[in-house]
Amino acid sequence: MHSSTSAIPSVGDARREAPITALEIGMFLVLLASYALNAMDRQIFPLIAADVRREFGFGLADTGLLSTIFTLGMAVAGVPTGYLLARLSRKTVLQIGIAIFSAGTLLTAYSHGFADMILYRAATGIGEAMQLTVVIAIAASYFARYRATAVGAINFSFGIGAIVGPLLGGHLIGAERDWRLPLLAFGLAGFGAMALIALVVSRRMTEKVAAAGTRIDERGATRMWNRNTVLLTGMSVIGGLCIYGYLGMYPTFLREHLHYTPADTGRVMSIFGFGVFASIFGGWLGDRFHPKLVLSLSFLGTGLLGFLMFSGPTGIGVQSVLSFAWGFVVSGVLYVNLAGYHIKAVRAALTNRATGVFVTTLYGAGAFAGFIIGGIAARFGWSVAGIVQITLLAGVGIVLTLLLRTDRMALPARSAS
Repeated sequence: MHSSTSAIPSVGDARREAPITALEIGMFLVLLASYALNAMDRQIFPLIAADVRREFGFGLADTGLLSTIFTLGMAVAGVPTGYLLARLSRKTVLQIGIAIFSAGTLLTAYSHGFADMILYRAATGIGEAMQLTVVIAIAASYFARYRATAVGAINFSFGIGAIVGPLLGGHLIGAERDWRLPLLAFGLAGFGAMALIALVVSRRMTEKVAAAGTRIDERGATRMWNRNTVLLTGMSVIGGLCIYGYLGMYPTFLREHLHYTPADTGRVMSIFGFGVFASIFGGWLGDRFHPKLVLSLSFLGTGLLGFLMFSGPTGIGVQSVLSFAWGFVVSGVLYVNLAGYHIKAVRAALTNRATGVFVTTLYGAGAFAGFIIGGIAARFGWSVAGIVQITLLAGVGIVLTLLLRTDRMALPARSAS
């Protein structure tokens, strides 16, 4: 967190923005902690998917859909949440979101079959999108000139959850032999987070609005329908298919194809979270270097890693290294900067809506990522699935990156040229 807060400019914008107090930073850390819980919640179902599949007799593609359908809920909620933020306080929307995804997690443990389980899984995504959109909007308002770095701080907290979630979930499954126990634990923890936010987080902090009208901000588009946002939307769709192809079905690949134990699978997935710790650094790269360079290299790394994970060496050591690299490149750099550049493509007044578009497109595509990669794997094998859904799509992402008009984005002079 210190890396993002120390980067706040003091020239030009200082006349328009009051200093950020230590108390506000502390409250923001509480919000980041609640988002870490969100990350733990997301990581649990892929870890227990093989157990759910055995108990209910679901097919591989159906299991993949259950693993990633929550992102459809995120897509459905994304843009409407952006509009809700214009009418309700951010704190209110945040609390509602946490309540929805916590209730959905609890209800998943009491599912009777595919129909109600998929409904609960989708509901968790609605709540998670509401929380994510609010936290990104708050971060973008605080750190207006260093928005990608601020988003990196959010994703850093996701990394903490991505480490703790699989480790704790794998331990609970192994100790009690009950896949429902992690769902109950994390669902109840969500309601605890709501109570903490209600007590310690002030609306004066959550409702702070970024200063508009700066020289940098004037380069952003004045409306949502613009060339850069359209291209970034396409890249977000590709990002969603790649990211959630991995997050949704990689644990199933490890358990069913490579025959890893639940504990070993949890360890490999938790190492992914250590890679996500690069998010603040990844955001700094997005603020410091040219968008085409950052995004094209990120997509290149994504494609290479997708090939190696599903077609390369099968040892736990190598797979752990690849999982770490995926967290670093894909979540720590690509995801963070797709979110950051969506915001930088428009004026500060459109921040909430730009965040909503990013959440909707990336998670909307992610909703079907597990179903698609699971279906390809069932018919053609895991190697082909990784090449088609990750490697080839990443190549398309590179092409879209080259078409950006960076002179029309709210970038520092050194990055826009």
